[in-house]
Amino acid sequence: MTLIIDSGATKTEWCAYGAGRSPVLVKTGGINLATMPEDAVEATVRQAIADLENKGFAGGFDDIHFYAAGLIAAEGERVPSVAKCLDRILEARFPAASVEYASDLLGAARAACGHEPGIAAIIGTGSNSCLFDGEKVVRNVRSGGFILGDEGGAARLGRLFMSDFLKGLVPEPLAYDFSETFQVDYMTVVANVYRGEAPSKYLGAFAPWIMERYSSSEYVKSLADSNFRDFFERVLKQYDIARHPVGVVGGFGFAYKDILQKVASEYGIEFKTIIPSTMEGLVRYHD
Repeated sequence: MTLIIDSGATKTEWCAYGAGRSPVLVKTGGINLATMPEDAVEATVRQAIADLENKGFAGGFDDIHFYAAGLIAAEGERVPSVAKCLDRILEARFPAASVEYASDLLGAARAACGHEPGIAAIIGTGSNSCLFDGEKVVRNVRSGGFILGDEGGAARLGRLFMSDFLKGLVPEPLAYDFSETFQVDYMTVVANVYRGEAPSKYLGAFAPWIMERYSSSEYVKSLADSNFRDFFERVLKQYDIARHPVGVVGGFGFAYKDILQKVASEYGIEFKTIIPSTMEGLVRYHD
């Protein structure tokens, strides 16, 4: 049996499956191996295993694959230094299992490209990308995060819109509708963006409301198209998009795939695949 763990800062997805068994998915809080104490990591693992057992998936695992940001082992190491506490926990619980630790970027590449070479375009709350040779990531144009990058992502769209809104550049009645819906004010926005715990998530949360008005507002259409276009201009064009297929993974890109594909056609790109989550592609990759 196989267990795939895809861990982010705010949530972790655990997917178990085996021969003749449909995949079982549970979710827990995020696992930050750099900051969480070992007992908190162990408690999260116990919770996930209990949830899987409650769904009828009890027993050991032959293979475990753990994906998270920054999981890159030094040459000759099986376990990255930041994951040693998790490795002790998993080894104690599943002593017969073979455990792989890999970065979330490699996970996205495997999910988007499978076992073939290609370009993985990650478009969710944030964005990232890489060139994948079928086994490993060979190039990464750095994301830069929601302040310096994240072109194409939901948080960047929210940032662009909010900047215009605060400066009085969002046309009426769109600006009025936005203020009535969210009741935002300048100090609240500044506090959430500059001192909040999750500014990217905060800005990204406005994206669905904005995109609902794509067809009715020329302003939104221009803003959304430009956000996606910047991803192609500033990121994907740095790869050889004429030679490599492009796969997309991420909830924001999937939700607005028709618009994304329309903008991509300006660059002669037809996506090999567009999937909403990394886990969906990883199950296929490891099956």
